[in-house]
Amino acid sequence: MVSLLSRIFIKNREDTDTPAVRQAYGILCGAVGIALNLLLFAGKFLAGYISHSIAITADAFNNLSDAGSSIITLIGFKMAGQKPDPDHPFGHGRIEYVSGLMVSMLIFFMGYELLKSSVSKIIHPMELAYSPLVLVILVLSILVKCYMALYNRRIGNKIHSTAMKATALDSLSDTIATTVVLAATLISHFSGVTIDGYCGILVALFIFYSGINAAKDTISPLLGQAPDPEFVQSINDIVMSYEGVIGIHDLIVHNYGPGRVLISLHAEVPADGDILSMHDMIDLIEHHLRDSLHCSAVIHMDPVCVGDEETNRLKEETAVYLAEIDTTLTMHDFRIVKGPTHTNIIFDIVVPYDFKMTDNEVVTALTERIRENNPNHFAVIEVDKKYS
Repeated sequence: MVSLLSRIFIKNREDTDTPAVRQAYGILCGAVGIALNLLLFAGKFLAGYISHSIAITADAFNNLSDAGSSIITLIGFKMAGQKPDPDHPFGHGRIEYVSGLMVSMLIFFMGYELLKSSVSKIIHPMELAYSPLVLVILVLSILVKCYMALYNRRIGNKIHSTAMKATALDSLSDTIATTVVLAATLISHFSGVTIDGYCGILVALFIFYSGINAAKDTISPLLGQAPDPEFVQSINDIVMSYEGVIGIHDLIVHNYGPGRVLISLHAEVPADGDILSMHDMIDLIEHHLRDSLHCSAVIHMDPVCVGDEETNRLKEETAVYLAEIDTTLTMHDFRIVKGPTHTNIIFDIVVPYDFKMTDNEVVTALTERIRENNPNHFAVIEVDKKYS
């Protein structure tokens, strides 16, 4: 159904990197989610009324909260699609993450309400009434929620939306919750054992678990998570495809919401190259990144001496010393400054965040190693961290 509606209402529906197309998918899925969840609420509420089951009634209100979640998702996509303004020059894309976080908060709230109602049902049990209509409603609900989980996950992966992935996870939790409720209803009818309240507690705990996972997926990009390795590799491949670029480092990816990415990096270029030609090349790379990866790019040129024999020898030696400490360590911006009494070896090293040695220990070990073979050379080392 969603695929059919997308063909009808979304222009250029395959161009999912375009903010307008992403917004259209978000609004469409939100509207479908509202309609389906309201229908499920009505059906389960009727089933809960007929059977006197607290678990079914709680599950019905869980679907009502899902309708609210879909409304939040729809509003989030609508607001995230607003154009940049003077107060928000990078747009409003992060609102999508906020809406996903609000969905996870609703999941927590419904888990709490279901847990409270289930405990009350254990303390004050009530005999359940069996009806084939109740079973039909529950089975149909499971099938509908499976469909909702599938299309939300598929579209969420397609447009890279954490909010829709959170909604998919919520739908999956609803599927399991309703399955447990169905099992409790059948067990109560055929065995006479009332486990309605206990099943309600199990469902509530699973809903809490789903809420935690949904919150993680939305909080992480808000805090500033590491970029996708495939995205980083694409940047590296594009930049290094230009003949005048020797290497890149200090790559930082700023995420202002899906489809709103700003990157900055340092590109190493030959120090003896023509500055106007290299500047033109950098402009071409920035445009290439924008057109291919739909991101804004700012590139700083780092001139590197490539023809000096002593510089090359010291660079190769230092690379060996660095590898002896650990192969995960890398360096860049290597240069030397000669003086009348000594030579300064200046470079940056990149140390992983979870490295076994402290930054000072790495610098000390590397400095001592350099001085062993080059007594009149002093290492001036800057420690960097890897942001991508």
